[in-house]
Amino acid sequence: MPRLAANLSSLFREVPLLDRMAAAADVGFKGVTFQFPYAEEAHLISDKAAMAGVKVTCFTAPPGHYAAGERGLAALPGRKDDFREAFEVAMNYADELECPAIHVMAGIIGEDQHDDAMDAYLANLAWAADFAKDEGVRVLIQPIANDKYFLRQPDDAIAVLEAIDHKNLRLLYDVVDAHLAQSDVTEFLETYLPVIGHIQIAGLPGRTEPAKNNDIKCQNVFDLLDAHGYPGWVSADYTPRAGTNAGLGWARDWGITPR
Repeated sequence: MPRLAANLSSLFREVPLLDRMAAAADVGFKGVTFQFPYAEEAHLISDKAAMAGVKVTCFTAPPGHYAAGERGLAALPGRKDDFREAFEVAMNYADELECPAIHVMAGIIGEDQHDDAMDAYLANLAWAADFAKDEGVRVLIQPIANDKYFLRQPDDAIAVLEAIDHKNLRLLYDVVDAHLAQSDVTEFLETYLPVIGHIQIAGLPGRTEPAKNNDIKCQNVFDLLDAHGYPGWVSADYTPRAGTNAGLGWARDWGITPR
């Protein structure tokens, strides 16, 4: 049975962020993730997670000037210092939350910057993976199906992992983005599961609840993960159609009991 985590940046938004850990635990989630937890102090999140009995499994490093359109710093030429400062903030949170993984966003670049961006990306990721290693924190990269994003295809992410070849660098595999990138999800998982550090699930169309009759067969994904003994977390990362609890029926077979 997969270890399910709830992404609290999209689920249980009916209550304030610090109350979402208890809401997730109440229906059976054992883990939680965040996109950006920085609106709350790390020790407050840690206390609430401990009280609820859930594990903070993953969150994303500060992405730069989000309101100005930045979606990560790792591949931005000339922004090494900004990247390192942001990653150190994330590491402080990871330490307080006892979180084992940080997702590092690549960023949006111009087409004429590709070569310089790749050089910056490889150097920054290698530094981050090494920096986090001694703290027991794994660095994750995620291809995102956005034409402007630097890392778009799952195969491109594999090439980056192979180029850096660092045991502390792994793939965050989002089944929706992989499907939209025309990747065969099952075949990819069969081939590259050993380098996958975290998995995100959702349904299509619209990145809503997973369902048996939509384009992404999450049952097949879960069966494959169980067959291969996948030890990591699978986070529910979607926008509910009509409230979080109302949309949790998909997860009943995996220990989630909506109230």
